[in-house]
Amino acid sequence: MIYHPRILLSRAKEILRTEGLLPLLSRGFDFLARCLFNYGIFYLYEHTVKERNETDFMPKLQNLTVHIVSTNQQADELAASGFDCRSYSVHARRRLDKGAIAVCVFVKQELASIVWVAMTDEAKKSFDSLPYHVDFANREACTGGTQTIPKYRRKGLMTYGYYKVFQLLGEQGIMTSRYAVRTSNIASRRADAKLDYRIYARGRYLRILWWQFWKETPLVPAGQSD
Repeated sequence: MIYHPRILLSRAKEILRTEGLLPLLSRGFDFLARCLFNYGIFYLYEHTVKERNETDFMPKLQNLTVHIVSTNQQADELAASGFDCRSYSVHARRRLDKGAIAVCVFVKQELASIVWVAMTDEAKKSFDSLPYHVDFANREACTGGTQTIPKYRRKGLMTYGYYKVFQLLGEQGIMTSRYAVRTSNIASRRADAKLDYRIYARGRYLRILWWQFWKETPLVPAGQSD
């Protein structure tokens, strides 16, 4: 993916403002390294969308509001009323143009957490380029691109955001959601603990410059054999 310098500068300023200089330097080095080489091991998750009790997922924070944004026009209108959903996610405008939907959790008027939803392959590629299969034609969806503002981490906002995502998918008649999580991403895996899911495969991704490799290994449920 090619990043416009303006996007990189905007993201750098946001990291410096919210997290400080050392995280900015660390992420900058990591970004440069990933431009040349990227390797990761991922768990592939599948969630079954069903009715859930919202009180089981509600964070212990006051003045929470959730906004579902599917177009840049909606984002403009929301920003005009004081709720800016694109300030923290520098790729938000492009993702909305590609058909992705943003589920945004605000504390008062401050964006606290955002989860992206795709109902088409083009929308999926805007926030998740890993080539695992999502059967959009048969009413499956993809989620990902999740971000939580540092000061709101470990408060249950990611789990609550996913509750709202599944609620949205259910209203659209979609019963299955898939997404990928790095095996090392303990925070995201912990957020899934309260949600019904199955890990159906492990994926290995390797990119060296423009050459890419992807391999999925199905996971056999406990008590079963190949």
